[in-house]
Amino acid sequence: MVTETGSRVDPANPGTVLTPDEHSSAWRRMRLWSAAHAVDDLYQGLVPACVPYFVLDRHYSYVAAGGLTLAATLGSSIPQPFIGVAVDRYRLDWLAGAGVTLAGIGLGLSGLVHTYVAVWLLLCASGFGVAMFHPAAGKSARVAAGESATAMSIFAAGGSVGFFLAPVLATPALIAMGVGATALFIPPAVLMGFLLYRNRLPRPAARRVSDHGPDRWVPFLVLTCIETVRSVAFFGAITFIELFWIRHLGAGRSLAGAALAAFLVGGVLGTLLGGRIADRVGMVRTVQLGAVVAVPALVGLRFTPGEYPPLLLAVLAGIALNIPFAVLVKLGQDYLPARPGTAAGVTLGLAVSIGGLIAPVLGVAAEAWGPQGVFTIICLIPLVALVLGLFLTEPQK
Repeated sequence: MVTETGSRVDPANPGTVLTPDEHSSAWRRMRLWSAAHAVDDLYQGLVPACVPYFVLDRHYSYVAAGGLTLAATLGSSIPQPFIGVAVDRYRLDWLAGAGVTLAGIGLGLSGLVHTYVAVWLLLCASGFGVAMFHPAAGKSARVAAGESATAMSIFAAGGSVGFFLAPVLATPALIAMGVGATALFIPPAVLMGFLLYRNRLPRPAARRVSDHGPDRWVPFLVLTCIETVRSVAFFGAITFIELFWIRHLGAGRSLAGAALAAFLVGGVLGTLLGGRIADRVGMVRTVQLGAVVAVPALVGLRFTPGEYPPLLLAVLAGIALNIPFAVLVKLGQDYLPARPGTAAGVTLGLAVSIGGLIAPVLGVAAEAWGPQGVFTIICLIPLVALVLGLFLTEPQK
């Protein structure tokens, strides 16, 4: 809110008035956190992009290749809630910079070592770096965003951008240099870690997110289930969309890659759009809206014939599935106002990673019915989120 003097009320602390310079500084911090989120999640996206080249260069089996993905997922998923608890209890604002640095170094060194155990441990360490980043970054981003879902969507969209850029940047380097090209991705992590360390808030200026009421665990658990369901649909789509284009629609590999890119671009747009919608109609309605529009978008993608017309549906499906993403992160922190780090660790970390862990179950369906069978199942998944969304309530103010 803007006062008569041109100052703004701090949305995170309604009793505090921000000068224009302070308000501008808050938005600069939000943009920094968005960029940091992009760099951090770049390393999550690089793991599936690099695994095929470990198979080609190191002659790993498919089981061993799956083990590498599992290493990164376990490293990032299981520790995040516990790190979130620590972030809420202690002053650990340095953890985000250390986490993104570890994520980059672990991934970067994995292509330089030669034993499978060493590769596995480095990818697990990279995943642990991701786990260190999300709770601390989510808490700091919430302080900068205040009550603005739009601002929080900018932070969340950074992660979607990083995930999208991973195969775009990695594939040409891996083709030219082999798995040793992973070392090229160490410098961005080190640089971002340094920037985050330099831009920490001074101790007197670092504030907790304001307490709007008691922690509400029941709606938070419902919200976590919704994020898990959304994640299953999202990871299922990105895992099988290229095979859907190649084996069901009869397209070439380049067009299949374009379909994946279209879906991920839609994800970035949906994340940003969801924040703006939530600021206008409320967060719970936005979560419910995302589930409603996801069903026709996915059905259209599944049943539209031809190689090119479904590309538009891929964008729309990416938008629909990601409309609730940033809103779920902010809503989770509103349900647990005294534990923003814990909430971020669950919504950005654990619930998202569970979607990745369930993706192999969809692989069983693909073996039986093909990738088109997987997308038939994915069309039904948002209905579960829609039913769960009926049990959500707006957070207490």
